[in-house]
Amino acid sequence: MRFKNNAFEQLENRGFVFQTTNLEETKRILSEGPITFYIGIDPTADDLHIGHFFGLQMARILQDCGHKCIVLIGGATALIGDPSNKTDMRKMLTKEEVARNAKEIKGLLERFIVLEGENPAIIVDNADWLKPITYIDFLRGVGVNFNVSEMLKKDLYKNRLKQGGLTFMEMGYMLMQAFDFIHLNDKFGCVLQIGGSDQWGNIVAGTELSRKMNFKDGTERPLMMGLTCPLLTNAEGIKMGKTEKGTLWVSRSKTSAFDFFQHFVNCLDADVERLLRFFTKIDVKEIQKMCKEDIVKAKKLMAFEVTKLVHGEVEAEKVRKTSEELFSKGKADENMPTEEIKLSGKINVVDFLSQLSIFNSKSEIRRLIEQSGIMIDDKKVENINENIDLTKKEIIVKKGKKTFLKVKL
Repeated sequence: MRFKNNAFEQLENRGFVFQTTNLEETKRILSEGPITFYIGIDPTADDLHIGHFFGLQMARILQDCGHKCIVLIGGATALIGDPSNKTDMRKMLTKEEVARNAKEIKGLLERFIVLEGENPAIIVDNADWLKPITYIDFLRGVGVNFNVSEMLKKDLYKNRLKQGGLTFMEMGYMLMQAFDFIHLNDKFGCVLQIGGSDQWGNIVAGTELSRKMNFKDGTERPLMMGLTCPLLTNAEGIKMGKTEKGTLWVSRSKTSAFDFFQHFVNCLDADVERLLRFFTKIDVKEIQKMCKEDIVKAKKLMAFEVTKLVHGEVEAEKVRKTSEELFSKGKADENMPTEEIKLSGKINVVDFLSQLSIFNSKSEIRRLIEQSGIMIDDKKVENINENIDLTKKEIIVKKGKKTFLKVKL
């Protein structure tokens, strides 16, 4: 029997399918009926970044098609740290930091997945089942199934191993994530783990652990599978989600709705179609038509839709209006990114601008001034030696063509 919505076809059509541990079986279970799947997030920060958002979009498509979603918060695994694609060991967090981060992330999840209604997602924390297990019992029950020489061949350990700094603690991360999959299968009947392609090694470890435990114990656990989406990169292969101020976060306290909107409206033309596929429900044929006819209009729509998903329609409308006024009329309103600094009198322009977050260094400021790339209150800064009169209450600084900042004094 065919399920009401073929989730795999939707994921594949919108570009989410990158790797599967069993392609045909994954297609079958996602088309024949509701299954239970999970996606994991380690609370290594008190916020979600755009990479998490991308993975949660994949989860939402599956959930909207009627499949049952589990979001696993890694309260235990975050204490170890995932070594995937790392050249140095992750900073070790305290138990209190991880608990605080987990609480914040749980509060953000409602923006991306359905937590109420007919098919609500379940939120679990792996600390609840990993912490009670004794060290010896874990090694005997789980560790015995892992061959170290095989583990070291995995991509997630290669960079750490090349640096000569791979720790025994980090080696344990794969075992913990693999056991998470077993636990969720035993308790909830979970048969599919999804995540980014950087999690491939950990996901495969869970499916292999299931197979080995079935053989060893003579159990009849159902086939467990993995499905990954590609990493979110631009057309040049560069990882998305980095701004001048750092990581692109979903909380307005870390990345303003305006900065979030501007990040996407400034993307490469070649990325617009992919991002519309990923972050909107617009029909793919309509997306292709829009991008072919007017790429600038399509890009603005994409930036608006992504911002609406993360920050809500009201905030998205505000920042779209602000952006239009800034770039078409040269006007600013209360929604423009704002910083407050404590300065007065007269000050050298380079010293003044170096106080602002949109500039990385004084050398960058001097270079931009020489290239006529900085304006203050609609006046081009032409000399690095000129002074700025700070008697006004507000100053508008423009960096390049698209970066504006309101400075309150």
